[in-house]
Amino acid sequence: MKTTIEIPDALATEAKRIALSQGTTLRELVVVGLRAEVARRDEHPAERTFRFRTVGGRGMRAEAVGRPVSSLAYDLPE
Repeated sequence: MKTTIEIPDALATEAKRIALSQGTTLRELVVVGLRAEVARRDEHPAERTFRFRTVGGRGMRAEAVGRPVSSLAYDLPE
């Protein structure tokens, strides 16, 4: 399948340099890298438990005031 993607210029330059130095193509480097990343993510899917802490029937909870909702919902650092 043919597809078009945009990648940062610096990353493309580095990938081309590595492919050339290893006697392979940029296409092969991308295919191998993408296969590895797909396999990694398939083995360990990102799991996040969403908790809607700002709703509870009594308005905004004090811990939610002035903080990004995403940091509360996903226990992310502020």
